[in-house]
Amino acid sequence: MKKFLFCLLAACLAAPLSRAEDTFGELVGHLKNTESILRDFMGSPDTAIPPAVLSKARGIVIAHQFKAGFLIGFQGGYAVALVKKKDGRWSVPGFMKAGEASLGLQIGGKASDIVYILTDEESTHRLLQTRFNVGADAKAVAGPHSSEVENSTEILKTPVLIYTKSKGLYAGATIKGGYLTRDDTANQLFYHTHYGLPEILYSDWITPAPEATPLMNYVQQIAP
Repeated sequence: MKKFLFCLLAACLAAPLSRAEDTFGELVGHLKNTESILRDFMGSPDTAIPPAVLSKARGIVIAHQFKAGFLIGFQGGYAVALVKKKDGRWSVPGFMKAGEASLGLQIGGKASDIVYILTDEESTHRLLQTRFNVGADAKAVAGPHSSEVENSTEILKTPVLIYTKSKGLYAGATIKGGYLTRDDTANQLFYHTHYGLPEILYSDWITPAPEATPLMNYVQQIAP
């Protein structure tokens, strides 16, 4: 029995590691899923991000979080980030890893799809660090919806506005918890390059992959 439990423990610990590196097909799936997440947010009046917020966006991160475990639980997920360049064009999407989906007690630990709107250049550059801690590296609050925008002048000045599908999180509620880390291994695999996330997002050295253009076009459409 002890030997069985030891093997089971080892298997549980190894499970997250076995998913550490994605295949090209899985990365394409991540892109399609994050585009679907964003379209789903924008498709409902209750969750749509207002034009007034999108017009301030200097960076957009779409994250899918998950929680799983057997005896030992773990929490993780993936995300893609796009930044707006000086000429108004949006970058190719860069792959990231996301963790701690609960984002604090305000959301109750049930959020699985999250959209981060970064409203200033400093925050978008901090995103490129090894680890970006939401609410610590930049102040983060729940973003306002259409009916709340008129009374949200101060909220719109916050560096990170967060949108989730969880109920009970009022506009302007401070959020702490959760992190985003750059996934250079995924980026280099997908774009067939040795460049890291900063070069991929901010340079013109990367040719957009056909699989990435639907998400790029949609972001350009809603946040021109």
